[in-house]
Amino acid sequence: MAKTILSLPALFCAGFLAASPVIAQDTPDPSRILATVDGKEITLGHVIGLRADLPEQYNQFPDELLFQAIIDQLIQQTLLMNSLDGNIPLRSEIRIENETRGILASEVTRQIVSQEPEEDDLRTLYDAVYPAEADETEYRAAHILVDTEEAAQAIVDELSDGADFAALARQKSTGPSGSVGGDLGWFGAGDMVEDFFNAVTEMAPEEVSPPVQTSFGWHVIKLNETRQKERPEFEAVRGELSERARQSALEAHIAELEAEADVTREATEGLDPSVIQNIDLLEN
Repeated sequence: MAKTILSLPALFCAGFLAASPVIAQDTPDPSRILATVDGKEITLGHVIGLRADLPEQYNQFPDELLFQAIIDQLIQQTLLMNSLDGNIPLRSEIRIENETRGILASEVTRQIVSQEPEEDDLRTLYDAVYPAEADETEYRAAHILVDTEEAAQAIVDELSDGADFAALARQKSTGPSGSVGGDLGWFGAGDMVEDFFNAVTEMAPEEVSPPVQTSFGWHVIKLNETRQKERPEFEAVRGELSERARQSALEAHIAELEAEADVTREATEGLDPSVIQNIDLLEN
């Protein structure tokens, strides 16, 4: 649902001129009524909720200023809402439905992901993600990327004659790593396209490859060094594992809900995907 955001000029004018001290309460009640508009109640909860949705730039203002300005904002919104003539436009109905759906879905998501994973589950996940017996090699390599096999072979020939790899990379590579001498840093399985990675795994440290083709072009690769990837300590990745567990719990919950629900997906043939840009369809 569209929310009217307090304008900074209005905030200065209305806030500094009309602000009044806020009486502190030992136990604030979100249902406490702060204003009424034709019988429509505006509560402390409404004020807190709107404050939570304000952009970060409003953090520069003191609470006593925002408090009164937000009450004024809610009164103005209620007056305007009550003055709506006729039926709610379709575009607004759709936005209200989408906003309500999103808010309630977010609440369920919050309830699920806020649950602390069991320690045993984290340990099990740790063993699955970082198995003790895993023997994974990481590689540090550099490459020179060019458009044709002929250009790549010419670079191989120059290197065979003693040319400096990093200097050639800076001079001739079309890839973004050219400016740093072609250095790609450390990488492992899944980090590079398959043809490139397979070529690297067949090389020995300090070896330069023949031209290797990928979807990006032709590469001349130099393998600098290799190392065995070490298993991280459990505590070092506890936070990551916790996030994985929470995400898995959410995905499992959604899958369970979908399995139990009557969900149908209608055919979309004949609909141009660009229709999602046509906001005019919601005008009525």
